[in-house]
Amino acid sequence: MKQYLISIYQPDGGAPPANIDEIMRELEQLNDEMRAAGAWVFAAGLHAPSTATVLRAKGADVLITDGPYAEGREHIGGFTVIAAADLDEALEWGRRMARIITLPIEVRPLQDG
Repeated sequence: MKQYLISIYQPDGGAPPANIDEIMRELEQLNDEMRAAGAWVFAAGLHAPSTATVLRAKGADVLITDGPYAEGREHIGGFTVIAAADLDEALEWGRRMARIITLPIEVRPLQDG
C-alpha cells in the first residue's frame, strides 16, 4: 500500500469554530475508522506558524530565522499519514475529513523510500 499525506489548511488568525468539540469528536471517530480499516498511520496537529524556525543553508553557514518559511493567509494546521491501495481510496478518506473539518484538505502521495 502507498502512503499519503492528508494536510489540513486553516486560515491564519481567527478563533476556532464554536462547535470545535463536536468537530474533534467526529474527527476522532474518523481516525478510529481509519485505524480499524488499517489505513491510519500517524496524525498530529501543529502549533501556529509563528512558532516555526526556518533553517537555510548559505554556503558553509546555516541561517536561522523565526517564523514560517512562507507568508500566507493559510497554513498547515495538522496532518494525517494514511496507507491506501490507491489515490481514489486516499481521496475518499480526505473527503470524509473535509466534511468534518470544513477546511481545505490536500491529499498527496509520499515518495517511496
